[in-house]
Amino acid sequence: MKKIIYSLFVLLTMTTVGCDNYIDITPKGAVTVDSAQQYYELIATPMRAYYPSSFILLSDDQWVKESEILGYESISADGINFTFNEKADRTILPDNNLYENIYSFILRSNLVIDNVDKGQGSQKLKTLAKAEARTFRAFDHFLAVNTFAKAYNPETAASDGGVCIMDHYDLEATPVKSTVAEVYNFIINELEQAVPLLEEKPVNIYHPNRAFGYALLAKVYLFHRDWAKAQEAAEQSLKLNSQLADYNLINDAGGTARYKNFAKDGNPEVLSYHWMAGWGSGEQVCLYHYGMISPELKSLFEANDLRYSLFLRDTGTSITSWFDSGSGAAIWTPAITNLDRFTYMSVGLRTAEVYLIMAEALARQNNLTEAANYVSQLRDKRIKGGNGHVDAPATQVEMVKMIIDERRKELLFGFNRFFDLKRLNIEPEYQKTITRVFPVQNISEAHPQQTYTLKPDSRLYIIPFPHSARDKNPNLTLNTDE
Repeated sequence: MKKIIYSLFVLLTMTTVGCDNYIDITPKGAVTVDSAQQYYELIATPMRAYYPSSFILLSDDQWVKESEILGYESISADGINFTFNEKADRTILPDNNLYENIYSFILRSNLVIDNVDKGQGSQKLKTLAKAEARTFRAFDHFLAVNTFAKAYNPETAASDGGVCIMDHYDLEATPVKSTVAEVYNFIINELEQAVPLLEEKPVNIYHPNRAFGYALLAKVYLFHRDWAKAQEAAEQSLKLNSQLADYNLINDAGGTARYKNFAKDGNPEVLSYHWMAGWGSGEQVCLYHYGMISPELKSLFEANDLRYSLFLRDTGTSITSWFDSGSGAAIWTPAITNLDRFTYMSVGLRTAEVYLIMAEALARQNNLTEAANYVSQLRDKRIKGGNGHVDAPATQVEMVKMIIDERRKELLFGFNRFFDLKRLNIEPEYQKTITRVFPVQNISEAHPQQTYTLKPDSRLYIIPFPHSARDKNPNLTLNTDE
């Protein structure tokens, strides 16, 4: 019990609680947990934040202020990733906190799963608590395996090194690393059993609802290349919540400062409140550092695409301290889309992504007309005047590529593009060699302009486990040849 009390204190104090509609469970001194209700409350984490600094610049969608990279090409994660530097030794970099972050949330889930039955309370609440904790545990294992291991490839997954599966509460555990296939089997089993037990409308927005559970299952099946099952799970999610935030309403009102219905927990398409954050900062602050889109991604937006005109800027004195306005890139403007005006959610799932999962699952099964229909439904809420209709192209490959482009425009920042590049790079039709010309403005003898290349099979796509984790667990061998 002392171990549980101590670890509970650590888990709770790691979380910054500053959101509305949440029961404050931060301990005042010693804490004991002896009821199902207290364990249930442990599941909700208003600032469930993840740190993407280890990989976010390994993408064709991202850009960054030049001064953050020049001189750091071999000594910082951002410098190495932005210049695709395979010669640098990533294994000696300071820990980026993402691995610890993910596994601290898994520890929290395991604490609930392993102990809630010992607490006083109804069996119904205990069953719900375990289902919610297993759903979040699956989510965190999904993030871990897609960050620190290869993408799921049905031909090699049974032998590809994955991550450690933590399925019970043990502070001293030194688990053996599982394969990618084993991790996916664990995730799928967790969700298949837990999701039907989730509530449609939990007690607050920080507990996982059933629509989120099915959306996560659909995403996992998409990455697992089970197209029919991805479609089925996406259908289940959309039956529960198919709402989309209509950006035309924001535009017609004059912007997010005037139309605030989608602020805080008012955005109807947000299914889970998972944040992108930096060291001790919230998502809005993190977007100043990692909220720039590349010139290439910028060129994909149509002139009447409200996803660009409402939220992105390529000029403006208020953002020049964070942004090289002459780079050809554009920056998300947190000042006009903070929580009091608009909730975006770059890490957690949204119904918008479920529409695109459904579209891809249908396209992969060669149902191109229905795939285009789902893309059109989403675009009608994003293109000015609701003129987002697209016709199905002639081939499956063209349809999937259309969906990929919509994912790039819709699912900015966070984990999405990095994960997508990894899974698509195993397919010749969709794999991509990324090139980046840099710097654009601050060219000098010390920093000449160069072309940097990221190949589809680059080892950079597998992030090394941090040395602190490897020091504690000798079983945690690297999944790369570094």
